Amino acid sequence: MTIHWCGTGLSAIPGLRRLLEAGEDVCVWNRTVEKARETVGDLTDNIKAFTLDDLTEALRANDIVVSMLPGDLHVPLATICIEKGAHFVSSSYISPEMAALDAVAQERGVCLVNEVGLDPGIDHLMAHHLVADYRASDAYDPTNTISFLSYCGGVPKHTNAFRYKFSWSPLGVLKALRSPSRSIRNFSTLDVARPWDAIQSYSAPLAAPETFEVYPNRDSLPFIEDYQFEPEWRLKNFVRGTLRLNGWSEAWAPVFAEIETLSGEDGDKRLKEMSDEFWDQHAYEDGEPDRVVLCVSLSAERDGTPVYDKTYALDAWGDERGSAMARLVSVTVSLAVQSVKNREIHPGVTAAPRDPKLVEGWLHEVESQAQYLAIKSAV
Repeated sequence: MTIHWCGTGLSAIPGLRRLLEAGEDVCVWNRTVEKARETVGDLTDNIKAFTLDDLTEALRANDIVVSMLPGDLHVPLATICIEKGAHFVSSSYISPEMAALDAVAQERGVCLVNEVGLDPGIDHLMAHHLVADYRASDAYDPTNTISFLSYCGGVPKHTNAFRYKFSWSPLGVLKALRSPSRSIRNFSTLDVARPWDAIQSYSAPLAAPETFEVYPNRDSLPFIEDYQFEPEWRLKNFVRGTLRLNGWSEAWAPVFAEIETLSGEDGDKRLKEMSDEFWDQHAYEDGEPDRVVLCVSLSAERDGTPVYDKTYALDAWGDERGSAMARLVSVTVSLAVQSVKNREIHPGVTAAPRDPKLVEGWLHEVESQAQYLAIKSAV
Protein backbone atom coordinates (compact mmCIF):
# COMPACT_ATOMS: atom_id res chain seq x y z
CA MET A 1 0.00 0.00 0.00
CA THR A 2 1.46 3.33 -1.14
CA ILE A 3 0.35 6.71 0.14
CA HIS A 4 0.25 9.20 -2.74
CA TRP A 5 0.51 12.63 -1.07
CA CYS A 6 -0.45 15.28 -3.63
CA GLY A 7 0.56 18.86 -2.90
CA THR A 8 3.35 20.27 -0.74
CA GLY A 9 2.03 23.75 -0.06
CA LEU A 10 2.43 25.55 3.26
CA SER A 11 -0.45 23.71 4.97
CA ALA A 12 0.77 20.24 3.95
CA ILE A 13 4.25 19.79 5.31
CA PRO A 14 4.01 18.76 9.00
CA GLY A 15 1.60 15.89 8.30
CA LEU A 16 3.57 14.72 5.29
CA ARG A 17 6.80 14.75 7.28
CA ARG A 18 5.07 12.87 10.10
CA LEU A 19 4.18 10.01 7.74
CA LEU A 20 7.66 9.93 6.20
CA GLU A 21 9.35 9.95 9.62
CA ALA A 22 7.08 7.07 10.67
CA GLY A 23 8.48 5.00 7.80
CA GLU A 24 5.29 4.94 5.73
CA ASP A 25 5.56 4.15 2.01
CA VAL A 26 4.87 7.63 0.60
CA CYS A 27 5.13 8.92 -2.95
CA VAL A 28 5.13 12.72 -2.98
CA TRP A 29 3.46 14.45 -5.93
CA ASN A 30 3.76 18.16 -6.62
CA ARG A 31 3.41 20.35 -9.68
CA THR A 32 6.96 21.57 -9.09
CA VAL A 33 9.32 18.79 -8.04
CA GLU A 34 12.00 21.20 -6.86
CA LYS A 35 9.64 22.87 -4.38
CA ALA A 36 8.74 19.48 -2.94
CA ARG A 37 12.41 18.61 -2.58
CA GLU A 38 12.97 21.80 -0.60
CA THR A 39 10.40 20.71 1.99
CA VAL A 40 10.81 16.92 2.28
CA GLY A 41 13.86 16.08 0.18
CA ASP A 42 15.82 15.32 3.34
CA LEU A 43 13.40 12.45 4.07
CA THR A 44 12.65 10.99 0.64
CA ASP A 45 13.64 11.04 -3.00
CA ASN A 46 10.34 9.48 -4.10
CA ILE A 47 9.03 12.78 -5.50
CA LYS A 48 7.21 13.09 -8.81
CA ALA A 49 5.70 15.83 -10.96
CA PHE A 50 1.93 15.77 -10.50
CA THR A 51 -0.43 15.16 -13.40
CA LEU A 52 -3.72 13.30 -13.23
CA ASP A 53 -2.57 10.92 -15.95
CA ASP A 54 0.70 10.03 -14.24
CA LEU A 55 -0.98 9.55 -10.85
CA THR A 56 -3.64 7.34 -12.44
CA GLU A 57 -0.97 5.21 -14.04
CA ALA A 58 0.89 4.79 -10.73
CA LEU A 59 -2.18 4.05 -8.61
CA ARG A 60 -2.84 0.50 -7.41
CA ALA A 61 -5.71 -1.10 -5.46
CA ASN A 62 -5.69 -0.23 -1.75
CA ASP A 63 -3.33 2.72 -2.24
CA ILE A 64 -4.30 5.98 -0.56
CA VAL A 65 -4.44 9.34 -2.37
CA VAL A 66 -4.12 12.46 -0.20
CA SER A 67 -5.23 15.65 -1.90
CA MET A 68 -3.76 18.87 -0.56
CA LEU A 69 -4.53 20.38 -3.96
CA PRO A 70 -7.21 22.92 -4.97
CA GLY A 71 -10.75 21.78 -4.24
CA ASP A 72 -11.77 21.43 -7.88
CA LEU A 73 -9.44 18.41 -8.15
CA HIS A 74 -10.93 16.47 -5.22
CA VAL A 75 -13.85 14.87 -7.07
CA PRO A 76 -11.77 13.92 -10.15
CA LEU A 77 -9.17 12.33 -7.84
CA ALA A 78 -11.83 10.53 -5.79
CA THR A 79 -13.41 9.22 -9.00
CA ILE A 80 -10.05 7.84 -10.14
CA CYS A 81 -9.64 6.20 -6.73
CA ILE A 82 -12.98 4.44 -7.10
CA GLU A 83 -12.01 3.18 -10.54
CA LYS A 84 -8.69 1.89 -9.22
CA GLY A 85 -10.00 0.50 -5.92
CA ALA A 86 -7.88 3.00 -3.99
CA HIS A 87 -8.80 5.31 -1.10
CA PHE A 88 -8.95 9.10 -0.88
CA VAL A 89 -8.35 11.64 1.92
CA SER A 90 -8.76 15.43 1.96
CA SER A 91 -9.31 18.13 4.57
CA SER A 92 -12.03 19.90 2.57
CA TYR A 93 -15.77 20.07 3.12
CA ILE A 94 -17.85 17.33 1.48
CA SER A 95 -19.30 18.89 -1.67
CA PRO A 96 -22.58 17.64 -3.19
CA GLU A 97 -20.53 16.10 -5.99
CA MET A 98 -18.36 14.23 -3.49
CA ALA A 99 -21.41 13.09 -1.51
CA ALA A 100 -22.89 11.66 -4.72
CA LEU A 101 -20.00 9.16 -4.87
CA ASP A 102 -21.00 7.50 -1.58
CA ALA A 103 -22.99 4.55 -2.93
CA VAL A 104 -20.45 3.48 -5.54
CA ALA A 105 -17.58 3.96 -3.06
CA GLN A 106 -19.32 1.66 -0.58
CA GLU A 107 -19.97 -0.87 -3.33
CA ARG A 108 -16.28 -0.87 -4.28
CA GLY A 109 -15.09 -0.93 -0.65
CA VAL A 110 -13.34 2.42 -1.10
CA CYS A 111 -12.96 5.06 1.65
CA LEU A 112 -13.41 8.68 0.56
CA VAL A 113 -12.53 10.57 3.74
CA ASN A 114 -13.01 14.35 3.91
CA GLU A 115 -13.30 17.07 6.56
CA VAL A 116 -10.25 15.83 8.49
CA GLY A 117 -8.28 19.04 8.88
CA LEU A 118 -8.72 21.79 11.46
CA ASP A 119 -12.12 23.28 10.63
CA PRO A 120 -13.65 21.09 9.38
CA GLY A 121 -11.94 18.23 11.19
CA ILE A 122 -10.75 18.80 14.74
CA ASP A 123 -13.96 20.72 15.46
CA HIS A 124 -15.96 17.61 14.44
CA LEU A 125 -13.95 15.43 16.82
CA MET A 126 -14.61 17.81 19.70
CA ALA A 127 -18.32 17.96 18.86
CA HIS A 128 -18.61 14.16 18.74
CA HIS A 129 -16.84 13.87 22.09
CA LEU A 130 -19.06 16.45 23.78
CA VAL A 131 -22.29 14.95 22.45
CA ALA A 132 -21.26 11.47 23.63
CA ASP A 133 -20.20 12.88 27.00
CA TYR A 134 -23.52 14.71 27.42
CA ARG A 135 -25.55 11.61 26.51
CA ALA A 136 -23.64 9.60 29.14
CA SER A 137 -24.02 12.27 31.85
CA ASP A 138 -26.60 12.48 34.63
CA ALA A 139 -27.65 15.80 33.10
CA TYR A 140 -29.00 14.17 29.96
CA ASP A 141 -32.72 14.59 29.37
CA PRO A 142 -34.31 14.77 25.91
CA THR A 143 -36.46 17.69 27.09
CA ASN A 144 -33.46 19.88 27.96
CA THR A 145 -32.79 23.07 25.99
CA ILE A 146 -29.55 22.71 24.02
CA SER A 147 -27.01 25.22 22.71
CA PHE A 148 -24.03 24.35 20.52
CA LEU A 149 -21.30 26.78 19.48
CA SER A 150 -18.17 26.14 17.42
CA TYR A 151 -15.84 29.02 16.56
CA CYS A 152 -12.48 28.73 14.82
CA GLY A 153 -10.05 31.23 13.39
CA GLY A 154 -6.51 31.74 12.25
CA VAL A 155 -5.27 35.06 13.62
CA PRO A 156 -1.86 36.75 13.93
CA LYS A 157 0.06 35.87 17.08
CA HIS A 158 1.43 39.42 17.10
CA THR A 159 -1.45 41.77 16.37
CA ASN A 160 -1.40 44.45 13.69
CA ALA A 161 -3.63 47.40 12.81
CA PHE A 162 -5.47 45.33 10.19
CA ARG A 163 -6.23 42.70 12.87
CA TYR A 164 -5.43 39.91 10.43
CA LYS A 165 -2.62 38.41 8.36
CA PHE A 166 -2.57 36.01 5.42
CA SER A 167 -0.54 32.81 5.11
CA TRP A 168 -1.84 32.14 1.57
CA SER A 169 -3.86 33.97 -1.09
CA PRO A 170 -6.43 36.31 0.51
CA LEU A 171 -8.90 35.57 -2.30
CA GLY A 172 -10.57 32.72 -0.41
CA VAL A 173 -11.14 34.94 2.65
CA LEU A 174 -12.59 37.71 0.49
CA LYS A 175 -14.91 35.32 -1.36
CA ALA A 176 -16.13 33.92 1.96
CA LEU A 177 -17.21 37.44 2.95
CA ARG A 178 -19.68 37.34 0.02
CA SER A 179 -21.19 34.03 1.16
CA PRO A 180 -24.48 33.66 3.08
CA SER A 181 -24.82 31.58 6.23
CA ARG A 182 -27.54 29.73 8.16
CA SER A 183 -27.55 28.94 11.84
CA ILE A 184 -29.93 28.81 14.80
CA ARG A 185 -30.05 31.73 17.22
CA ASN A 186 -32.63 32.02 20.01
CA PHE A 187 -34.68 29.08 18.68
CA SER A 188 -35.03 30.53 15.17
CA THR A 189 -33.19 29.99 11.91
CA LEU A 190 -30.87 32.91 11.24
CA ASP A 191 -30.20 33.58 7.55
CA VAL A 192 -27.38 36.07 7.00
CA ALA A 193 -26.38 37.43 3.61
CA ARG A 194 -23.05 38.87 4.75
CA PRO A 195 -20.94 37.98 7.83
CA TRP A 196 -20.70 41.54 9.11
CA ASP A 197 -24.45 41.54 9.67
CA ALA A 198 -24.12 38.94 12.45
CA ILE A 199 -20.89 39.75 14.31
CA GLN A 200 -21.02 39.12 18.06
CA SER A 201 -18.58 39.22 20.96
CA TYR A 202 -17.39 35.88 22.34
CA SER A 203 -15.37 35.19 25.48
CA ALA A 204 -13.09 32.20 24.86
CA PRO A 205 -12.16 30.14 27.95
CA LEU A 206 -8.46 29.91 27.09
CA ALA A 207 -5.63 29.65 29.64
CA ALA A 208 -6.05 33.41 29.92
CA PRO A 209 -9.69 34.18 28.98
CA GLU A 210 -9.85 36.37 25.88
CA THR A 211 -12.63 38.09 23.94
CA PHE A 212 -12.97 37.76 20.17
CA GLU A 213 -15.38 38.74 17.42
CA VAL A 214 -17.31 35.83 15.89
CA TYR A 215 -19.87 35.29 13.15
CA PRO A 216 -21.64 32.26 11.61
CA ASN A 217 -20.30 30.82 8.38
CA ARG A 218 -21.67 28.46 5.70
CA ASP A 219 -24.74 26.42 6.57
CA SER A 220 -24.59 25.10 10.12
CA LEU A 221 -27.88 23.21 9.98
CA PRO A 222 -26.75 19.96 8.27
CA PHE A 223 -24.32 19.39 11.14
CA ILE A 224 -27.18 18.99 13.59
CA GLU A 225 -27.73 15.53 12.13
CA ASP A 226 -24.01 14.91 11.56
CA TYR A 227 -23.36 15.46 15.27
CA GLN A 228 -26.22 13.06 16.07
CA PHE A 229 -28.50 15.51 17.80
CA GLU A 230 -31.91 13.93 18.31
CA PRO A 231 -34.82 15.43 16.29
CA GLU A 232 -36.78 16.05 19.50
CA TRP A 233 -33.98 18.05 21.17
CA ARG A 234 -34.99 21.65 21.76
CA LEU A 235 -32.29 23.76 20.10
CA LYS A 236 -31.82 27.29 21.33
CA ASN A 237 -28.55 27.95 19.48
CA PHE A 238 -26.56 25.99 16.90
CA VAL A 239 -23.72 27.87 15.26
CA ARG A 240 -20.54 26.91 13.45
CA GLY A 241 -18.62 30.10 12.84
CA THR A 242 -15.46 32.08 12.30
CA LEU A 243 -13.39 33.77 15.02
CA ARG A 244 -11.47 37.02 14.57
CA LEU A 245 -9.48 39.36 16.81
CA ASN A 246 -11.30 42.15 18.61
CA GLY A 247 -11.29 45.24 16.40
CA TRP A 248 -11.40 43.20 13.19
CA SER A 249 -14.81 44.48 12.09
CA GLU A 250 -13.75 48.10 12.58
CA ALA A 251 -10.45 47.60 10.74
CA TRP A 252 -12.21 45.82 7.88
CA ALA A 253 -15.19 48.20 7.59
CA PRO A 254 -13.87 49.75 4.34
CA VAL A 255 -13.38 46.22 2.93
CA PHE A 256 -16.97 45.29 3.78
CA ALA A 257 -18.26 48.50 2.20
CA GLU A 258 -16.45 47.84 -1.07
CA ILE A 259 -17.34 44.15 -1.24
CA GLU A 260 -21.00 45.16 -0.87
CA THR A 261 -20.75 47.03 -4.19
CA LEU A 262 -19.06 44.26 -6.22
CA SER A 263 -20.87 42.01 -8.69
CA GLY A 264 -20.35 40.20 -11.98
CA GLU A 265 -17.08 39.91 -13.88
CA ASP A 266 -15.91 43.38 -12.89
CA GLY A 267 -16.56 42.52 -9.25
CA ASP A 268 -14.53 39.32 -9.52
CA LYS A 269 -11.71 41.26 -11.16
CA ARG A 270 -11.71 43.83 -8.36
CA LEU A 271 -11.77 41.06 -5.76
CA LYS A 272 -8.61 39.60 -7.32
CA GLU A 273 -6.97 43.04 -7.24
CA MET A 274 -7.85 43.42 -3.56
CA SER A 275 -6.42 39.97 -2.89
CA ASP A 276 -3.11 40.92 -4.52
CA GLU A 277 -2.98 44.17 -2.55
CA PHE A 278 -3.65 42.41 0.75
CA TRP A 279 -1.02 39.76 0.00
CA ASP A 280 1.54 42.54 -0.50
CA GLN A 281 0.48 44.47 2.61
CA HIS A 282 -0.64 41.88 5.15
CA ALA A 283 1.14 38.57 4.53
CA TYR A 284 3.07 36.83 7.29
CA GLU A 285 6.79 37.56 7.30
CA ASP A 286 9.19 34.62 7.10
CA GLY A 287 9.32 33.01 10.51
CA GLU A 288 6.52 35.13 11.95
CA PRO A 289 4.24 33.01 14.16
CA ASP A 290 0.57 32.57 13.32
CA ARG A 291 -2.08 31.58 15.85
CA VAL A 292 -5.15 29.32 15.79
CA VAL A 293 -8.00 29.47 18.30
CA LEU A 294 -10.77 26.85 18.30
CA CYS A 295 -13.60 26.63 20.84
CA VAL A 296 -16.43 24.07 20.71
CA SER A 297 -19.10 24.08 23.40
CA LEU A 298 -22.25 22.15 24.27
CA SER A 299 -24.62 23.29 27.01
CA ALA A 300 -28.01 22.17 28.32
CA GLU A 301 -30.62 23.88 30.46
CA ARG A 302 -33.53 22.43 32.37
CA ASP A 303 -36.28 24.85 33.40
CA GLY A 304 -33.86 27.73 32.85
CA THR A 305 -31.12 26.22 35.03
CA PRO A 306 -27.80 25.11 33.45
CA VAL A 307 -27.27 21.37 33.95
CA TYR A 308 -24.39 20.75 31.49
CA ASP A 309 -21.90 23.21 30.02
CA LYS A 310 -18.55 22.09 28.62
CA THR A 311 -16.21 23.74 26.16
CA TYR A 312 -13.19 22.41 24.30
CA ALA A 313 -10.68 25.27 24.03
CA LEU A 314 -7.60 25.07 21.80
CA ASP A 315 -4.88 27.68 21.40
CA ALA A 316 -1.87 27.05 19.17
CA TRP A 317 0.79 29.18 17.53
CA GLY A 318 3.67 28.83 15.16
CA ASP A 319 6.98 27.56 16.51
CA GLU A 320 10.03 25.64 15.32
CA ARG A 321 7.72 22.85 14.12
CA GLY A 322 6.03 25.18 11.63
CA SER A 323 2.86 27.23 11.56
CA ALA A 324 -0.04 26.32 13.84
CA MET A 325 -2.42 26.17 10.88
CA ALA A 326 -0.17 23.77 8.96
CA ARG A 327 0.33 21.49 11.96
CA LEU A 328 -3.33 21.26 12.88
CA VAL A 329 -4.57 20.76 9.32
CA SER A 330 -1.98 18.35 7.95
CA VAL A 331 -1.22 16.27 11.03
CA THR A 332 -4.94 15.55 11.32
CA VAL A 333 -4.95 14.53 7.64
CA SER A 334 -2.06 12.16 8.37
CA LEU A 335 -4.07 10.59 11.20
CA ALA A 336 -6.90 9.92 8.75
CA VAL A 337 -4.44 8.28 6.34
CA GLN A 338 -3.20 5.92 9.03
CA SER A 339 -6.76 5.11 10.12
CA VAL A 340 -7.67 4.21 6.54
CA LYS A 341 -4.56 2.07 6.28
CA ASN A 342 -5.50 0.30 9.52
CA ARG A 343 -9.08 -0.29 8.24
CA GLU A 344 -10.53 1.78 11.07
CA ILE A 345 -12.77 3.80 8.75
CA HIS A 346 -15.73 2.35 6.87
CA PRO A 347 -15.99 2.57 3.05
CA GLY A 348 -18.01 5.38 1.52
CA VAL A 349 -17.91 9.15 1.75
CA THR A 350 -17.21 10.10 5.37
CA ALA A 351 -16.06 13.02 7.50
CA ALA A 352 -14.00 13.06 10.70
CA PRO A 353 -14.84 9.89 12.66
CA ARG A 354 -17.34 9.50 15.50
CA ASP A 355 -15.81 6.28 16.83
CA PRO A 356 -14.82 7.07 20.46
CA LYS A 357 -11.50 5.26 20.18
CA LEU A 358 -10.48 7.23 17.10
CA VAL A 359 -11.79 10.51 18.54
CA GLU A 360 -9.74 10.00 21.71
CA GLY A 361 -6.60 8.95 19.84
CA TRP A 362 -6.77 11.77 17.31
CA LEU A 363 -7.42 14.43 19.95
CA HIS A 364 -4.46 13.14 21.95
CA GLU A 365 -2.23 13.74 18.93
CA VAL A 366 -3.86 17.14 18.34
CA GLU A 367 -2.98 18.09 21.91
CA SER A 368 0.69 17.52 21.11
CA GLN A 369 0.42 20.00 18.23
CA ALA A 370 -1.15 22.80 20.28
CA GLN A 371 0.25 24.86 23.12
CA TYR A 372 -3.07 24.66 24.97
CA LEU A 373 -5.98 22.21 24.83
CA ALA A 374 -8.49 21.73 27.63
CA ILE A 375 -12.11 20.97 28.39
CA LYS A 376 -13.67 23.61 30.62
CA SER A 377 -16.86 22.91 32.59
CA ALA A 378 -19.07 25.78 33.69
CA VAL A 379 -21.48 23.65 35.72
